[in-house]
Amino acid sequence: MSIEERFKEATEILNQISEDQSVPRNIRRAANKAIDLLNDKSMDLPVRAINAIEELEDTTADANTPFHTRTMVWQAITRLETPGDDEEEPDDEDEWEEWDEETQSWVIVRKSDQEDK
Repeated sequence: MSIEERFKEATEILNQISEDQSVPRNIRRAANKAIDLLNDKSMDLPVRAINAIEELEDTTADANTPFHTRTMVWQAITRLETPGDDEEEPDDEDEWEEWDEETQSWVIVRKSDQEDK
């Protein structure tokens, strides 16, 4: 799923929140502001996503946020946080973390490093 598709899904969820009269006004206002941030073409796509997420995060901790709305906000945030298909993700079989006793820290081990030994 492309980043534009994820933005569209997140915007649809946020529109539902902003139109729901049972949702407190400050939460609807935050949803509208997040929509505006997502549609702001003067910023790069990842920056728009981060700004929208920051706007929405406070609403999840607000005691006045209805449970169904909080779930919808989390769904929108998840859509914005998920990496796109065009981004290359590491293959779990080629790379993993192991504890290094010598350095007392986690290190990334690559399959190619193991084959060289």
